[in-house]
Amino acid sequence: MNKNIFLSLGFITLFGFGIAGFLVNYFFSDQVWYFPFLNRTNFFLQLAIGIPFGFISAFAGWKIVNIKKLKDGFKDYSNLLGNLDLSIHEIIFISFCAGFGEELFFRGALQQFWGIWITAIFFVAIHGYLNPKNWKLSVYGIFMTIVIAALGYGYEFFGIWTSISAHFAIDVFLLYKMVNDEEEESTEESQEDSSSFLD
Repeated sequence: MNKNIFLSLGFITLFGFGIAGFLVNYFFSDQVWYFPFLNRTNFFLQLAIGIPFGFISAFAGWKIVNIKKLKDGFKDYSNLLGNLDLSIHEIIFISFCAGFGEELFFRGALQQFWGIWITAIFFVAIHGYLNPKNWKLSVYGIFMTIVIAALGYGYEFFGIWTSISAHFAIDVFLLYKMVNDEEEESTEESQEDSSSFLD
């Protein structure tokens, strides 16, 4: 996958999932189609709850990813993202697309029919993190299921901007760390190769 395809997937996620969420609510819900945006609490309060929760969750997730016994289970993801060489602006763009589009669909639409936990499990599973053939990845997947369920509760108690902002913060942190971690490993390997050559 190249960078242009990856960024295009961001647009597809934003508009595809977002529109799908509105359509589900329009055709299948007893609520008005825009009801996820009927704020339960103040917009800025939702951001004040969602953003810190997202960053704290992402930090904890990154610690899990880097446990020595689990780290090689994430190589495919880190290699993919590292090779894309995303800038901070592109990371923010992708994170916004995923946070806004996916939350409108999963929390704002599906959750009313499936409930918080089934929606969370389905969400994490389709992202590939609950893989019976890769127990190391599944450990992270179980953690993320709990985090995503918490986003579901955040949506129910506070509003859609809570889950959107938390999702956004999680993706910004983890994408940034994965991209830069891959670059740091490449630099370290280059330095090791140079020192071996000099020896």
